Amino acid sequence: MTDPRAADGPDPDPRNTPDLEPGGGVPAGSTPPASGGTSGVSEHEPDTRHGFPVTGAATIVVVCLIVVVFVAVVVALILMATGVW
Repeated sequence: MTDPRAADGPDPDPRNTPDLEPGGGVPAGSTPPASGGTSGVSEHEPDTRHGFPVTGAATIVVVCLIVVVFVAVVVALILMATGVW
């Protein structure tokens, strides 16, 4: 049999929390109960402030080349379909 409190999450039941006022606040000098959180960065982010990475520039160039080839093929197909070329 499972524990019915397990589905409630990590926070305690407000009815059993000491110093909790009826509106959910706490009196001056009291600290609310600790709760799990996901704040903070889990892994160091690379520093890219000093310049754009070479891989980023290469990716932009490759994507631009693909777009140019795609547009050229579309224009050629349209010209062939209309009989101009």
